[in-house]
Amino acid sequence: MIDLTKTNEKAIAVAVNKKGGNREKAFEFLEELAFLAETAGATVIDKIYQELEKKNNATVIGKGKVEEIKQIIDDEEVSMVIFDDDLSAKQVRNLEKAFEVKVMDRSGIILDIFASRAKTNEAKTQVELAQLQYMLPRLTRMWTHLSKQFGGIGTKGPGETQIETDRRIIRDRIEHLKGRLDKIDSQNIVKRKNRSAIPKFALVGYTNTGKSTLLKAITGSEPYIKNELFATLDTTTRSFELLNGTKCLLSDTVGFIRKLPTHLIASFRTTLAEVQEADYLLHIVDISHPNFEEQIQVVEETLKSINADNIPRITVFNKIDCLENLEELKYLQEKYTDCCFISAKNNLNIIKLLEILQVEYEKKVNFIQLSLPYSEMQLKGNLFKIADVVSEESTDFGTNYKVKVSEDQVSYFNHLFSKFVTEN
Repeated sequence: MIDLTKTNEKAIAVAVNKKGGNREKAFEFLEELAFLAETAGATVIDKIYQELEKKNNATVIGKGKVEEIKQIIDDEEVSMVIFDDDLSAKQVRNLEKAFEVKVMDRSGIILDIFASRAKTNEAKTQVELAQLQYMLPRLTRMWTHLSKQFGGIGTKGPGETQIETDRRIIRDRIEHLKGRLDKIDSQNIVKRKNRSAIPKFALVGYTNTGKSTLLKAITGSEPYIKNELFATLDTTTRSFELLNGTKCLLSDTVGFIRKLPTHLIASFRTTLAEVQEADYLLHIVDISHPNFEEQIQVVEETLKSINADNIPRITVFNKIDCLENLEELKYLQEKYTDCCFISAKNNLNIIKLLEILQVEYEKKVNFIQLSLPYSEMQLKGNLFKIADVVSEESTDFGTNYKVKVSEDQVSYFNHLFSKFVTEN
């Protein structure tokens, strides 16, 4: 994995907006970029904003703004400049030459944060793959150290320049990592099949909306919780019970954000599979955020990009304790009548949320009664595996069961037990 050691560097955050564009949104993006930089370990000492008719192909910003930033770098001993939009290799090269410090973009910072958060072998593999895919088109001679990392017999060809060799080394490493993720994906598929009969809920939402805090409130587990972007990277799955005693699984997944690098989404396919294969999604929204509606849209677009937008979704507005007054809460409750309003931190309305989850679960569940003769008791194990047994009663001829069968198990259930069904 690429080593991006944090040294609490001083940084400048830069955003460019088209003239006549939405200034408020652009400033919000800039504030979020600064938060990302601070999460990565930098100290943002200045935020620069510029409006242009057209972005400069060579340096993104105008010549005067380049000189202004250079002066700040010299005066404040800044070591890094971060841009809100993705930069080309040419732009990075020109800006680093002008500033004489490191230049990064939003995608690079997000990847750096993910690298620092990765704990499991799966997450580390996914992050390294995303980093290499991000790096490949931006490769310059600054990356020639890679030949030492992956060098050895057979790594260099006759007549190749060092940069061509580095590109080939990276491509080989990318293929190796893809193969490793395919194996991990196969293992995860087996794990998910083993728990297929259990209702699965997944927490999704913009980063830092309180998903991990809600996981703790519902399941009683102790996930990593901190007020920072991407505090949770590895998917955490815990069991819990609905109010009627039904056992379920709840997964806390990685948070989404604007301009999430496409390489990162592709690399995290095994983690995002927990979202794609969930029976229900809990979309957690920070209702205290001034632009929460736009964050909702970002999440919806991301879910669509991973083909998860057709999964039943429950919108949960979190952090109601952070609203300024009750009138604001009342207004939002009247506007969003089909949503649940909670404070995961203070355990407010968690029971109400569990009631909603139970109602949604029962919409997709079939209640079936059957009588299993003693001569067919070898099927009892399959029954308990694919159905949730509500009650059982022994008779002279066998055992009567009342079971709940989810929609995705109905056809298999009917294949095995249709001749024993007494009431549907």
